Amino acid sequence: MTGGAIAAATTAEADRVRLGAASGTPAEQLERLAADPAVMVRAALVLNPAIPPAAERALARDPDPRVRALLARKLAALAPNLSSEDQGRLQHQALATLEMLVEDTAAQVRAAIAEVVQAMPDAPRDLILRLARDCAAHVSEPVLRFSPLLTEADLLALIAAPPSAVTALAIARRPALHADVADAIAAGSDGAAIRALLANASAQIREATLDGLIARAAAHVEWHEPLVRRPVLPARAARALAGIVATQLLDELAHRADLDPALAGELQRRLEDRLAVGATAAHALTEASAEAQRIARSGRLTEATLLGAVQRGESDLAAALLALATAMPGAAVARAVTLRNAKALVALAWKAGFSMAVGTVLQVALARMGPAEVLHPAPRGGFPLSAEEMHWQLDALRRGGG
Repeated sequence: MTGGAIAAATTAEADRVRLGAASGTPAEQLERLAADPAVMVRAALVLNPAIPPAAERALARDPDPRVRALLARKLAALAPNLSSEDQGRLQHQALATLEMLVEDTAAQVRAAIAEVVQAMPDAPRDLILRLARDCAAHVSEPVLRFSPLLTEADLLALIAAPPSAVTALAIARRPALHADVADAIAAGSDGAAIRALLANASAQIREATLDGLIARAAAHVEWHEPLVRRPVLPARAARALAGIVATQLLDELAHRADLDPALAGELQRRLEDRLAVGATAAHALTEASAEAQRIARSGRLTEATLLGAVQRGESDLAAALLALATAMPGAAVARAVTLRNAKALVALAWKAGFSMAVGTVLQVALARMGPAEVLHPAPRGGFPLSAEEMHWQLDALRRGGG
């Protein structure tokens, strides 16, 4: 195509864009433009307030999902008017087109609708329910978090049969979450959703539910901070937390303004005792780390050396040797031992290049785990976890304990 022909084609397209955007363009011509080969022309047509319903229906089936998403966003903004009982024929046709778009195969089209209607108090309820049940997380998430049209019964049903992996997490972040819904989230196994629930200051959490979560929190360090910072923390909950949280959080807990003075004094004394013990422990860890370094330099950082340290009860040395053998932070190894995380301990043995026999000893002798808690070797003495799972455990340790 020559330069003149390209310029002519560009001018022709620009003319059609102007026609598609002009409210005075005849309806018949607008309907023809809905099939225009240029996406810019069809996009301009979508934004024309005088677009006829037939052109809208055609654009709802447009081959370009960007055009369909643009139309979806436009119609979604009109949703409250479209759902009124006295809607006219044109509004009814527009609502039908919107309902077609909410079933679109392209998630970006459905997400465009969700973004617009997420907090509307007068959007069509059926539309909100469809979006809330969408299997694409970025479609359902904004509606699950913000729509005032979702009832308590709706939320409980969605938690019981979640359409996506983020369903409980999104609901946990809703403002003014009802206690029954909070109970349903707390009863589940989604640790991220429970953390979000605890961090949600406006969520109503019953005292018994809070007690239950604190009882489980020893294995979920990520819950500690939001638990300590709950707006209302009963005395029993504060005492229980004092026994499991890190020193920094214990300090924060002891200085809460809403604590009874006697309880605040008790927690302050616990903090002082822990700091004294921590100073002694830090000295011991420093010595253990230095010894582990000497052992490594002498070429004796072996499975037998580690097992010997465990059998002699030299837990600090054993942990330091394991940290060196795995090239993991000492805090990460300590976290696996403190939380008695069987999978993490097995993964550490694997990362060190040791046998599963070491993984078993780490669980039983170092972390003091009971028989029912121990992760046993696979047939023929192999590791019971996949390499992928063990990599995941190690990454989690680095993030939480490094």
